[in-house]
Amino acid sequence: MSAVSPDDGAWRPSELELGRRAFRRRQTWRSVLVSVLSTLVFAGLLAWAVLGSPGWARVAETFFDPGVALASLPRIAEGLLLNLQVLVFAAIGVLLVAITLATLRTLRGPVFFPLRAIAAGYTDLFRGVPLLIVLYLVGYGVPALEFFPRLPAAVWGTIAIILVYSAYVAEVFRAGIEAVHPSQRLAARSLGLSHAQTMRRVVLPQAIRKVTPALMNDFVAMQKDVGLISVLGAVDAVRAAQIETAHYFNFTPYVVAGLLFVLLALPMVRLTDWVTARMRRREQIGSIV
Repeated sequence: MSAVSPDDGAWRPSELELGRRAFRRRQTWRSVLVSVLSTLVFAGLLAWAVLGSPGWARVAETFFDPGVALASLPRIAEGLLLNLQVLVFAAIGVLLVAITLATLRTLRGPVFFPLRAIAAGYTDLFRGVPLLIVLYLVGYGVPALEFFPRLPAAVWGTIAIILVYSAYVAEVFRAGIEAVHPSQRLAARSLGLSHAQTMRRVVLPQAIRKVTPALMNDFVAMQKDVGLISVLGAVDAVRAAQIETAHYFNFTPYVVAGLLFVLLALPMVRLTDWVTARMRRREQIGSIV
């Protein structure tokens, strides 16, 4: 496996090890070459099928007009800023509400049964109702009660997103909390920590680390769903694309809005993949099964 040079006493890999490394390098380059060739072949066949279809000219004119794309881009990008604002406030709200719900559902003892029942009912309700219906109920129903002053549609859309996604994220947090071994709680309580201190200093840090990939996937999904606030009349990227489509009688603005959402989600998608792979390597000590 290794050898020591008689001249300077430095470590040198053996001939067998050098041969193995050369073989692994050849295998790596071979895999990369095969992947590139197969991708090019697949892309070529797909392009031939699409571009050779009878209606491609009309589709290209209707959905991929460069002039319409450039003309509609500023207004759609301006609407995307509203989506980003909603995303930031919704993410903060979902984090706070979800941790509260998950903590309530993990409380022990019969005295806390009403709190556990309320938290369980909340998660069951909002995981079952589609987000679009919640948007309509919150965006149009709650203002009709006239309990609150007139608020922008984006505010009600943010509240609806928080209500729905908190139910999903709360279950993710609860799974992470229950995945922490009970001995961790017992050890913390034996050291004199209260239940709240145990959750904050011992259980929650481990739980969040365990469910980080799942939380990041939920965040990616929420990045897309913030576009649904357009149904309440908020002029976000989707609504701006709809206005531009009606103006130009062309569907290209929808494609522009879709591409902007993809560009918004790509960094988080790649970060999620990296974190997932890193945690998998750590758990499997470098081996991938």
